[in-house]
Amino acid sequence: MQADTTAPTLPVGHYAYDQVDRAFLADRVEQFRDQVARRLSGALSEDEFKPLRLMNGLYLQLHAYMLRIAIPYGMLDSRQMRELAHIARTYDRDYGHFTTRQNLQFNWIRLEDTPDILGRLAGVDMHAIQTSGNCIRNVTCDQFAGAAVDELVDPRVHAEILRQWSTLHPEFSFLPRKFKIAISGSPNDRVAARFHDIGLVAKPGPDGRTVFDVFVGGGMGRTPIIGVHLRDDLPEEDLLAYLEAIIRVYNEYGRRDNIYKARIKILVQALGVEGYRARVDAEFAAMDRARYRLPPETVAAIRARFGTPDLDAPADAAGHLDRARRADPAFDRWVRTNTHPHRTAGYISAVISLKPDGGIPGDATSAQMDVIADLADRYAFGEIRITHMQNLVLGHVRQDALHALWQALRAAGLATANIGLIGDIIACPGLDYCSLANARSIPIAQKLSARFANPELQESIGDLQIKISGCINACGHHHAGHIGILGVDKKGEEFFQLTLGGSAGSDAAIGEILGPALPEDATVDAIARLVDAYLVHRTGEERFLDTYRRLGAALFKDAVYATA
Repeated sequence: MQADTTAPTLPVGHYAYDQVDRAFLADRVEQFRDQVARRLSGALSEDEFKPLRLMNGLYLQLHAYMLRIAIPYGMLDSRQMRELAHIARTYDRDYGHFTTRQNLQFNWIRLEDTPDILGRLAGVDMHAIQTSGNCIRNVTCDQFAGAAVDELVDPRVHAEILRQWSTLHPEFSFLPRKFKIAISGSPNDRVAARFHDIGLVAKPGPDGRTVFDVFVGGGMGRTPIIGVHLRDDLPEEDLLAYLEAIIRVYNEYGRRDNIYKARIKILVQALGVEGYRARVDAEFAAMDRARYRLPPETVAAIRARFGTPDLDAPADAAGHLDRARRADPAFDRWVRTNTHPHRTAGYISAVISLKPDGGIPGDATSAQMDVIADLADRYAFGEIRITHMQNLVLGHVRQDALHALWQALRAAGLATANIGLIGDIIACPGLDYCSLANARSIPIAQKLSARFANPELQESIGDLQIKISGCINACGHHHAGHIGILGVDKKGEEFFQLTLGGSAGSDAAIGEILGPALPEDATVDAIARLVDAYLVHRTGEERFLDTYRRLGAALFKDAVYATA
């Protein structure tokens, strides 16, 4: 959806729609309203309706319809969050679920209400297009984009360019399988770039323009694979042409006869990296490059449609924060775990955990969404970010205001100090909602969260990521967990298989299966023994992942199964 560069007051942090965008969304809503009416009347069968609803993000789940709402590169403004809160209260069961794709799902939607929901979303420049189906899904990026002290390039501008290029792309609307792109602008991978169909790492080029390292063929699911490094230093002007060449090759050679072998990761492995690269290079060379060229003025025009916060903290902002931390140990702990360094003096990024002790990872009530919207207006220029870890971020908070923000979050039940710790669990909806799942993810996440709720214990354990999936599709990213948990079905009973040693960062690794699957309560006890073994055998402040890599699986296998 291309747009001009004249716009009203810009929301901070994400691209501002114009009337062309809004007219398109309004038309799309009315098209779907007619399709829903025909389905309800019986004029369309479910088989005929299914591809139409999937193009609008509507799934038929285990108990009800689920609507997946797009949050491009994880950026929201406060008015959008308030609209999501209204939809949760009015059309769902008073909550929404933030996902690992930086989207939001409503799990209890009535079919007849869907057009009205999409109409309300369009009113705040939101939609559900391409959140399902065999197309290019939501482009994800770093939750600290434009704020992180270690950032080399703000990836949101190029994420928006990719969103516009991929939305309703006529050649890529019916790919062999779904397709996911992530982009980072930091050398510290916070987007799991190597586990995506295409992962991009942006950095400054020698002429000042952005260049990209390109990874392709990564993914989790039934066949977890770490993406291969396809090329270095892709020039910004060739970004769209080269990505189009990658996906054209996939579209031509990708399998359509077997859904389990249809992802690009399977094709890359079948052809080999050199074989795939050769086909991409041939396609790239044959393209009309001038037609796809991304000139600097286009990039500048897109960048101009992002709001820029006026970052002007008082000189003593950092001193104010230091004094508040010394005066309040609970606040000090939260700052240690739930903040990230900002590139601008006097500012900090605050992470809002959606993982309360014993709670459901990623869920937020309508009241909490309203509180977050209000706090974003008060402390963060009305901007909210979604993380692929199922948390939220206020990107630009003055350090002298952080204690007041924390107090407000605590009053709303949103100040759990566990980011990056064992309580910061990723979990898919599992068998409580999903018709594909073999086991429930939510109850075991709740039990683990309650088991390790003590904040001093969590800090003493340190960096330890637990990720839970209810089936082999790996929506909970269990393959990339330091401890991964996969729900399996054994003769109608729910069991859980453990994997150890996974990582989604620059040191990407696929977790190794530890041994036989265990019942739910035995799994919780087994993880407690794993942690105890780690604490006994780690060296200094060594992370769990590093201890596992140093010592291997045998020690941890004994801890789990010796008394299982």
